[in-house]
Amino acid sequence: MIAVAALTEAEAAAELAALAAEIARHDRAYHELDAPEITDAVYDALRRRNAAIEARFPALVRADSPTRSVGARAATGFAKIVHRVPMLSLDNAFDVADFNEFCDRVRRFLGLADAALAMVGEPKIDGLSISLTYEHGRFVRGATRGDGMEGEDVTRNLLTMAAVPRVLLGQAPALIEIRGEVFMTKADFLALNAAQEAAGQKVFANPRNAAAGSLRQLDPAVTATRPLSLFAYAMGEASEAVATTHAGWLDRLRAWGFTVNPLSRQLADAAAAAAFQQAIGAQRAGLPYDIDGVVYKIDDLAWQARLGFVGRAPRWAIAWKFPAEQATTVLEDVLIQVGRTGALTPVAALAPVNVGGVLVARASLHNQDEIARLDARIGDTVVLQRAGDVIPQIVAVRLEQRPVGAQPYAFPTHCPVCGSAALRPPGEVVARCTGGLTCPAQTEERLIHFVSRLAFDIEGLGDKTIREFHADGLIRGPADIFRLPANEAEIAKREGWGELSARNLSQAIQARRTIGLARFIYSLGIRRIGEANAKLLARHYGSFANWRAQMRLAVQIGSEARSDLGSILGIGEAIAEELVEFFAEPRNLATLDELAALLTVEDAVAPQAADSALAGKIVVFTGALQTMTRQEAKAMAEKLGARVTDSVSKKTDLVVLGEDAGSKARKAAELGVRTMTETEWRELVG
Repeated sequence: MIAVAALTEAEAAAELAALAAEIARHDRAYHELDAPEITDAVYDALRRRNAAIEARFPALVRADSPTRSVGARAATGFAKIVHRVPMLSLDNAFDVADFNEFCDRVRRFLGLADAALAMVGEPKIDGLSISLTYEHGRFVRGATRGDGMEGEDVTRNLLTMAAVPRVLLGQAPALIEIRGEVFMTKADFLALNAAQEAAGQKVFANPRNAAAGSLRQLDPAVTATRPLSLFAYAMGEASEAVATTHAGWLDRLRAWGFTVNPLSRQLADAAAAAAFQQAIGAQRAGLPYDIDGVVYKIDDLAWQARLGFVGRAPRWAIAWKFPAEQATTVLEDVLIQVGRTGALTPVAALAPVNVGGVLVARASLHNQDEIARLDARIGDTVVLQRAGDVIPQIVAVRLEQRPVGAQPYAFPTHCPVCGSAALRPPGEVVARCTGGLTCPAQTEERLIHFVSRLAFDIEGLGDKTIREFHADGLIRGPADIFRLPANEAEIAKREGWGELSARNLSQAIQARRTIGLARFIYSLGIRRIGEANAKLLARHYGSFANWRAQMRLAVQIGSEARSDLGSILGIGEAIAEELVEFFAEPRNLATLDELAALLTVEDAVAPQAADSALAGKIVVFTGALQTMTRQEAKAMAEKLGARVTDSVSKKTDLVVLGEDAGSKARKAAELGVRTMTETEWRELVG
């Protein structure tokens, strides 16, 4: 595999496309189906490489980037519960260097120089994340994490578990949300599988799958027969403060009657954390439950609040995973997937092999150059690596076991779907189908993206249905989706449908005729416009009409609109190029206008404090800030509804001047833009 530092921009873009597709597939297998195909370690290795590439090439962050999502959508068999405080995931560390970098990031954000960071270490249980809500001390509802924003209502199932207190002991807030992990011990898992096998029923692949499958039973009576355990560890929404440190929070959990992992420890600094990691690793095999690492959290809850979140993870916590596991298997075939941008991505079809308790049958081969670097041939025995315990990675080929006559793999020169030429431009690592919108694979993939969870999220329009309707001519473009209700009677007559399912689909489509601007922008599948970039654009331009108009003007190089686009923090030159190319294509404009006539695209609003003095204002920071880091200042401005850019124009509302403010301060004076000192800024934001 090519080192991240050695990747060209084209190579990075191709690999990010392959990683996004692979991770999304395994997310669904793990979170929705409770049937992962790979180990957690392999999955984490792919996420880690994806994050490393995005860090080096921030302009390449994709619309479907794994760093912008958590878990998978809630299953259809359960009612939905929206988490008032998102249940996010954790970033990972795999060695001392990664962990020390986490500590350095915390210090940089808080401006702490070399201060010691007190934290709490907790073994990372391999189970199912759960949220428990108590009102006036009584348990009222419980939900799975789902996609982090919305989970499944499993209250009735949780009520069958003795480990879930019905009433909190002692004094409790009017409202408190307690989060933890439902898991199954190794002994209980073996006993359950023995009983399943004796009854002629499906056995589970590992304790995590058994726990998730047991809790997510539609019949609570089945859950009641399963031996489920719970460790509590985190807090969601609360009506009042209950502790000042995370260690204090764990003490409150114990006092209320919850089981807290007895191995959790307060740690004075990073050195103590490293020693704790080694100690827990030595105990791992002998523990009665599965763990795949240790979670480290900054102990001071006030610091946690200042640090906040970035993307899908908190800045104040990290999961330090244990070393990778490996296995060998046979490469049976190389499959080519065609994405919505026409990229041809090779996927290894493997003889199924158990790696760390999970059956693996697929692995990404990333791109043509990676196949050549490995010299991977069909029939070869390959080494799979499990790095962080859910996506597999081929790390080597056992050349001494190569079968006689094995030939080098010939990458296709034509699209396997439409037969169009697949060309690889000079300097790029990815070959792309030249069929464009005439290629069914690209059209279908774009439509699938359009209705995906972070876009229109239309219940009942899954991959299979989109492909079926597209093949039969019911859907040719995005606008056709909103014309499907007119064909409800025809759909009802299709094999496998019926009046009820057709009516449910029509209702689901009608319910999505109103959509927020950020989701709408994301749904269009513009290359390099992921969820985060879509939100940046929505906040900056405010309305669909303004965004469309400004993007049309930005097509002109040197225009004020083009300069304004480039000033948005996080929108680099490569992303700007993709946007203007999209708006320069007449067919795309026609699609936008078609959709605008059928939909209501809601204006973007500031995520918090929309009534603050800064809501909707454009703010620029310049010079060296003395009492807070630039990151912290930016986070505070955005929390209060402002938009932060890195260049001053006549649209700028406020420039905050640090020490040695230079050209931006002069330009603000020339344009008559309001300025203030850092002290005045702190007073303004409280």
